[in-house]
Amino acid sequence: MLTKGRYQTREATTPADLRTAQTLRARCFGLVTPSDEDRFDAASLHILVEERDSGALVCCFRLLPLRGADLSQSYAAQYYDLTLLHGYTGGMMEMGRFCVHPDWRDPDILRVAWAAMTEQVDRRGVQMLFGCSSFAGVDTARYLDAFALLKARHLAPTQWVPRVKAPDVYRYGARLRRKVDTKRALVQMPPLLRTYLMMGGWVSDHAVVDCQMDTLHVFTGLEVGAIPSGRKRLLRALV
Repeated sequence: MLTKGRYQTREATTPADLRTAQTLRARCFGLVTPSDEDRFDAASLHILVEERDSGALVCCFRLLPLRGADLSQSYAAQYYDLTLLHGYTGGMMEMGRFCVHPDWRDPDILRVAWAAMTEQVDRRGVQMLFGCSSFAGVDTARYLDAFALLKARHLAPTQWVPRVKAPDVYRYGARLRRKVDTKRALVQMPPLLRTYLMMGGWVSDHAVVDCQMDTLHVFTGLEVGAIPSGRKRLLRALV
């Protein structure tokens, strides 16, 4: 268990813990069903961030340890052709279903969540963290500055680039012609994606249009060895 200020993190250990996380996910993702469940839950480790005094769940996410050869078992593999990443020999871990309760805005929540993720990365010897970073809604026009910034500065290395697999995608890497407005782009960017990028993360050259979840999402990768040493110290200071 990790603690910072008002918050603590722990692993979900009971069916009731998982149901609570699935209920928060459904609310955050705007689903009409009371619970967000899928086949990846059973194989994943679920991390809960709670307010210490009340025990209220304020954030949750799941982690799925994998190797490159096992990427077909990941959530992201449904939407992206990850053939090139199959050759990655280090330990990998998919982070998914990351959400923060809409009534809680404290930046310490994100900090303690990343500290919990860092502890898992260190414990398991993970060398690459990956997942899908989501923009709310499917209107690409709302996020043109953000996509322009991703294209200009944060596209995946050639040797790992995810290829198109989903039937409906926005190919901003090939089609978008726009001068980068960095300030506006960062405002449009989801907080989780901003954090990935600050640590040296990279993204796919296209966004998947996911009408079922009402999101646009980009594949996001972060090689642990590329994280600046100063940021590593900040993350591990909480562990």
